[in-house]
Amino acid sequence: MSGQQPPPPPPPPPPPSTQDAAAGHFSQGEHSQARKYEEYAYVLDFTPRGKSITVRGREGVIIHAIGEERLTLLELLGIPNAMVEVGDRLYIGREGREKVSSVLGRLEYTDISQTAKNELPNIVEKVVVANEKRFVNYINMAQPITPRIHALELIPGIGKTYMMTIIKERDKKKFENFSDLQTRVGLRDPAKLVAKRIIEEIIGQARMNLFVRK
Repeated sequence: MSGQQPPPPPPPPPPPSTQDAAAGHFSQGEHSQARKYEEYAYVLDFTPRGKSITVRGREGVIIHAIGEERLTLLELLGIPNAMVEVGDRLYIGREGREKVSSVLGRLEYTDISQTAKNELPNIVEKVVVANEKRFVNYINMAQPITPRIHALELIPGIGKTYMMTIIKERDKKKFENFSDLQTRVGLRDPAKLVAKRIIEEIIGQARMNLFVRK
């Protein structure tokens, strides 16, 4: 009809909360590019009656944890009276949380407790082993970063000799698991080496990140 005004555009979606954004909790409509949710985190330490260092005034069950997917350090607020132990894998997705009330924010390595720092190497290795396929796939697909440096060389224990052997073997057949990698290449405890690289990235000793995503 002549003179009819077009309908107004729909209002933009509300921005994600600081808490959920800290764990990468964005939906397709909340971010220009969909980001994968951090759905699980492993407990590094917890305090039944603690104070948050990321949200002023927030008190309760404060949990220091590491995200399974992005490998970032997180501060979580636990549900009162829920049983939590160091090393537990907790669901922190948007719906159906049983032990976590909210994701309070990201933490730096210097923020976490000494207990969390002590537990970090074992917990990171636990994450690597639990997600073996993902990390073996990285080794199967890793490429040169510069003409002189290959991404594989940034993993502790993998120098040029091992790097060349890995590339030669994966060209024949992709590695199926860490055991296959160790048998065919002779690289001892590859899960520990990957975990060590992740620790270096978390601490801030690495110039670039292969695995930790912030």
